[in-house]
Amino acid sequence: MPPTEIPQPGLGTSGHEDEACTEAVLTALEAGYRHIDTAQMYDNEAAVGRALEESDVDREDIFLATKVHPENLAREDVLETTEASLERLGVERVDLLYVHWPTGAYDPEETLPAFDEVCDRGWTDHVGVSNFTTDLLEEAIEILEAPVLANQVELHPELQQDDLVSSARERDVTTVAYCPIAKAEVNEIDELREIADAHDATPIQVALAWHYGREGVVPIPKGTGDHIRENYAALELELTDDERERIDALDRGQRLVDPDEAAWNR
Repeated sequence: MPPTEIPQPGLGTSGHEDEACTEAVLTALEAGYRHIDTAQMYDNEAAVGRALEESDVDREDIFLATKVHPENLAREDVLETTEASLERLGVERVDLLYVHWPTGAYDPEETLPAFDEVCDRGWTDHVGVSNFTTDLLEEAIEILEAPVLANQVELHPELQQDDLVSSARERDVTTVAYCPIAKAEVNEIDELREIADAHDATPIQVALAWHYGREGVVPIPKGTGDHIRENYAALELELTDDERERIDALDRGQRLVDPDEAAWNR
């Protein structure tokens, strides 16, 4: 296990804006979530910050993560924009700061030491990377003084990334899964519908239960209202070995996020 356990599930906030974002975070915290994921790219850090201020949950009980935009990965930009992120979030530090994509201004020899400096300044407790291949992850581990806590990647039943997850786990790196319910497309997968019927659950809950049962994986589904609560309730859903094997067999390398475009649009 990594030195720090990342709470699961997390709440993904990509696409949530303004009051809707604040309401989603408040609903998630009330439901029991203790991991909130945002990013400079999402343009909603201030909305997340308002939820943190309004919530009755103590800040120290919340695992807060944000990500540095690919355009901001030069050394001085990392420092300047991280400080701005903290101001928008209304916090003195985040629990996890990610390199959002290894593109744009990303230069491992310049970017990663800047993340070490952010750690030294007490602005983040941990460093993570996002959308990194195994080779890029190994390079980051070699350059950084701080341990890499997490690699956030697209991950769902039709894109299971077994090799990436296994290699990360061997290095004590947690794989954080975005798009864990494939933008709700899991609702259309017959196998998941059949398993859901057997448990009086939804296909989305089945997909999340599958994630929850994978060692070293933490999903961060998006949602609003009751869907947020249903996603959290999937923690109580226990799949049989046979059901897990049926889901394992769904992997077909199907990406929903185009790496050539997503760096600027996700």
